[in-house]
Amino acid sequence: MKVLIAGGGIGGLTAALFFQKAGIEVRVFEKVPEIRHLGVGITLLPHAVKTLDMIGLMEPLDALGIRTDRMLFRTRQGQDVWDAPRGLAAGYDVPQITAHRADIHQVLLDAVADRLPEDALTLDAAFEAVEQTDSGVVATFRRSDGSTIEATGDVLIGADGIHSGVRRALNPDEGAPRWSGLMLWRGSTDWPRVLDGHTIINSGPISRKFIFYPIGPGKTPDTQLMNWACVVRQAEPGAPTPGQESWDREAKAEVLHPILKDFTVPETDIRALVDATPVFWDFPMCDRDPLTTWTKGRVTLLGDAAHPMYPFGANGSAQAILDAEAIARHCAGLSDDPAGALAAYQDERLDKVNQVVAGNRTGGPERVIDEVERLAADLPGQRFEDIEDVLPMADRDAIVNGYSRLAGFAADQLR
Repeated sequence: MKVLIAGGGIGGLTAALFFQKAGIEVRVFEKVPEIRHLGVGITLLPHAVKTLDMIGLMEPLDALGIRTDRMLFRTRQGQDVWDAPRGLAAGYDVPQITAHRADIHQVLLDAVADRLPEDALTLDAAFEAVEQTDSGVVATFRRSDGSTIEATGDVLIGADGIHSGVRRALNPDEGAPRWSGLMLWRGSTDWPRVLDGHTIINSGPISRKFIFYPIGPGKTPDTQLMNWACVVRQAEPGAPTPGQESWDREAKAEVLHPILKDFTVPETDIRALVDATPVFWDFPMCDRDPLTTWTKGRVTLLGDAAHPMYPFGANGSAQAILDAEAIARHCAGLSDDPAGALAAYQDERLDKVNQVVAGNRTGGPERVIDEVERLAADLPGQRFEDIEDVLPMADRDAIVNGYSRLAGFAADQLR
């Protein structure tokens, strides 16, 4: 079997490495002419780390990132809603790792360069069209100079993101991504260590949130590369999108100053954190309505091309990584039936991931903060004496750990 992949991001490269491990020939086509150090922080949850460990990547990822072993969910007033261990501290057999997206991408690129043939990754090759024949697929990719590349294979996988050309070819009438009505700002900067240096602090509900956590070593022993994100609702879900859904619009700290006044974070000065970030970006948080099928014959979708989702719950990259392992496994098991392999992959993954997309639209596990703030809205200063009087542990657990099970990373699911 020969596999063609459109898109050389985290999902596409992970899939290429799983295909290589299975002894399946694979070629990846990426639209950008050169790989640049882009993005900010990503949380690799235990199911993603365990999957990447199957292709021998946990050690390099562990070396460049941070093992985060504690999660704090809080109200905007600074009151704890959920304080729980993560990763190894929570009983998993692999760590939870936070890292810069570009560093994760580089680990994958290095592995591809080391394990696959030199021509396995082609840059400056944007997907343009695909034709299915009785014996395979013929995919056309366009270079920035206008010339084209034609590649033949047994299957084509679209791993080319929320604006996927492959998805558009399969669903020509779908239209643009759907805006959540939320604007997201994200950045990272060198910053003094907070608490033990292994904690994620997430404050506020879906409509007004600030979260920060370390993603790598700092410039000094007392600092870390600190990732932060701020979310603010600006419209109702489905409103016209105000701009591009990409990381290319530089933002100004002054815009966030009045918003940051809403948060009480005792451990650090979040306004100073934002002001210390030399360059950061904003973009409208978008996804797409779930599809009832990703696959047409010998063509299918993976990662954000199949199921773009809001970042609540930190599952976007994780679900792409799980897709990658699943599709390679089915192609290896049904190598004489390429279309059947893609159908089996879809049968395993589509319904599960669509449930995660739906869960993220309501805030994922972070919805527990929304519930507490809603129930405490009439209390003086919206402050409570005992969280149990507002939302008992059983109800909070149902939200937070219920999401873990939905997304496939409850501890007993990974044993």
